[in-house]
Amino acid sequence: MVQDRHRPRLGCVGYLNARPLIHGWPGRVTLDNPATLCAQLARGELDVALVSSFEFLRNPIYRIVDGVSISSHGPVYSVIVAHHGNISEIDEIELDPASETSVNLLRCLLAERGVNPRLVVKNPRTSQSSDAAQLLIGDQAIRFRQKFGDAYRYWDFGEDWHGLAKLPFVYALWLVRPEVVDPESIADRLRALRDENLAKIDTLIAEESEFDHEFCARYYREHLRFSFGEKERAGLREFQRLCEKHGLLPKREVEFNLV
Repeated sequence: MVQDRHRPRLGCVGYLNARPLIHGWPGRVTLDNPATLCAQLARGELDVALVSSFEFLRNPIYRIVDGVSISSHGPVYSVIVAHHGNISEIDEIELDPASETSVNLLRCLLAERGVNPRLVVKNPRTSQSSDAAQLLIGDQAIRFRQKFGDAYRYWDFGEDWHGLAKLPFVYALWLVRPEVVDPESIADRLRALRDENLAKIDTLIAEESEFDHEFCARYYREHLRFSFGEKERAGLREFQRLCEKHGLLPKREVEFNLV
């Protein structure tokens, strides 16, 4: 249960793509990878978390903070399979164990293409110079692309999804546990924080210490969306439909309980 309605236990993915949604939050934030945060939220160790959209579809007990997401409407740059040759010729893809939504999106996209490579969990001791095809997400994908450049080909999930569905793809949402008191107030604060950070995005970029500022400007302005409106909701519904079609989710009515 929430011990302090004004200080919810907040979790957020620790990636560059989430900074416009969490920068400046006035309390403690647990930063971790998507899979770990999903498990913590499901166990009730967090009250609110920015986590994989698939977590909501799998366990739709949560309220969704309306209007806010991490999504793309075209190439996303940072959710990719790095590979050689043609996708249809890949025998095996190493999966990032930290990912949730991206693994299931990968399964849908492969099934829609009619190809069936082996999917194996990546050995964390494997060097990133491995020639194996690899699913990479978030900052790891950005670092990989900047390190290896044209030595690999990059299957961009956002681009492929847009070609398939003609809709945005929603990677992450703010989810609120059902027992949280006054979720509307928390949602209002998160929307206001997003708006404030996007209004001063040049300042946020200037404070970035790891990634090139020109890249950050392109990433935030051209590759990412931070809204969750009608089109994003339709994209999430289509993802649910494909997950059901390919046996990744049970067929059922899922209500988007927005706050």
